[in-house]
Amino acid sequence: MNEGATLAERLQGVRDGVADASREASRDVSTITTIVVTKFHAASLVRELHALGVHDFGESRHQEAQPKVAELSDLDATWHFVGQLQSKKGRQVASYIDVLHSMDRDSLADALVGSTLDVFLQVNLTDDPGRGGVAPHDVLRLAERVLSIDGLRLRGLMAVAPVGVEPRAAFAGVRALSDGLRVLAPTASDLSMGMSGDYRDAILEGATHLRIGTAITGIRPTAG
Repeated sequence: MNEGATLAERLQGVRDGVADASREASRDVSTITTIVVTKFHAASLVRELHALGVHDFGESRHQEAQPKVAELSDLDATWHFVGQLQSKKGRQVASYIDVLHSMDRDSLADALVGSTLDVFLQVNLTDDPGRGGVAPHDVLRLAERVLSIDGLRLRGLMAVAPVGVEPRAAFAGVRALSDGLRVLAPTASDLSMGMSGDYRDAILEGATHLRIGTAITGIRPTAG
């Protein structure tokens, strides 16, 4: 990341990188959504990004996201929740976001009964059960639970490449899981994977949604 670059220059750099990777993968760049993760950043930065043509924004902390989304309610924007979500806060978060990328357990699905929301199942690609995400072997069971709830639209899978693992190999594994999911839910074909440092690998493995923060927004302010 060029820290001396302007916001517009960083955004264009990522857009160029996404376009290059799409060509390498023989994919139409229009099928890839870049979500700019704006957690810890002020609403003013979101407005700047919106003026530059960004319409998809990612947040990960309810206490920060709720007032920010309310302040920016005049914008034509799609709000994505990309962080871990406590079940007890599920209904609150669902009231102001459009897409949840971190569905990973029955209790959260149950908390969203009565909500209208697009959801991705987050897959845990590590051996640590304490990390967010459903175990790969449990994806189909959780998918069935989500599919049984009116108002929840299952979009596909989300994952973060683990530290120490070659990102493309990790994303290839998610793509294989997606093939199995689509037997159960043919329309759940989206893949939310790829961040600032590995979005090229994600695109080569079929990512439809990238979650990019610092490569565009710069170094995040310290959390309050």
